[in-house]
Amino acid sequence: MTSPAPTVLVFLDPAFENGRIVDPSQPQLMATDLGATRGDGVFESLLAVEGRARKVQAHLNRLGTSAEALDLVIPAQDAWRRAIDTAITEFRSTHPAPTPAEDEVVVKLLVTRGVEGAAGSTCWVQASPSPAGSRRQRETGIDVVLLDRGFDTDAGERAPWLLLGAKTLSYAVNMAALRYAHKQGADDAIFTSTDGRVLEGPTSTVLLAHLETADDGTGSKTIRRLITPQLDSGILPGTSQGALFAAAKAAGWELGYGPLVPQDLFDADAVWLISSIRLIAPVNHINGREIGTVAMRKQLTAELNELFAGIE
Repeated sequence: MTSPAPTVLVFLDPAFENGRIVDPSQPQLMATDLGATRGDGVFESLLAVEGRARKVQAHLNRLGTSAEALDLVIPAQDAWRRAIDTAITEFRSTHPAPTPAEDEVVVKLLVTRGVEGAAGSTCWVQASPSPAGSRRQRETGIDVVLLDRGFDTDAGERAPWLLLGAKTLSYAVNMAALRYAHKQGADDAIFTSTDGRVLEGPTSTVLLAHLETADDGTGSKTIRRLITPQLDSGILPGTSQGALFAAAKAAGWELGYGPLVPQDLFDADAVWLISSIRLIAPVNHINGREIGTVAMRKQLTAELNELFAGIE
């Protein structure tokens, strides 16, 4: 039996301004909490590098949007910020990283509807080490399969109770998709809609890039174009995608928002799955077909990593 990963838990409690640190080896959640019995809640995951949490405001904004979609009342953002700082500080002091390169902490913000029959939500921050596999996939890339999500791109607008644009605790389908992908010999998956559009990964946002050479009258010019699926197609708005798009625009990249079909992925010079924990993972193959070339994937991934490194 393997030992659990080191974890720090900080509950948001009005009696504790900076959050209440609890013993993670002891029971903390009631068995009747609706987060456990029904997956009724929302969450966010962010990365802290060398003690600094990244994209905190974007994650807090999305947490609030998800909570609103579920009619959940959650603490103010300042309370979350203090609890995040407490969790990161406590984790790094009790579980110091072996090297600066490994000083990454995964921080999760979790909200459940609380104990069934009682008023008030249950809110806490969890800090744990970054998975070694995440760093490896950033460097070596991943193989992906396309999976039918079972919804068309208008489902989110037509049926808002499906909560397609919210980051909820109900992740059983997402995890089942990853297990299915692993059984097919792949590392991850990209969902497609029933009307044939590219959506997102189970835990990530899809990006693709094209390099084009054009003549602007003064000579040839390389145009870099970064594209992601339409955000109104029932997918979760990616905080990492949004931050990277802002940095890419400032660096002169052209930006695009779908609609995308699977052939667009196969025709791209490079494809990535991007998320707050794994960061930018280049896609080597989709359904067994190579995407771009090794040289092009490495070049464009290096350029995007440089842009992303400057994001707070």
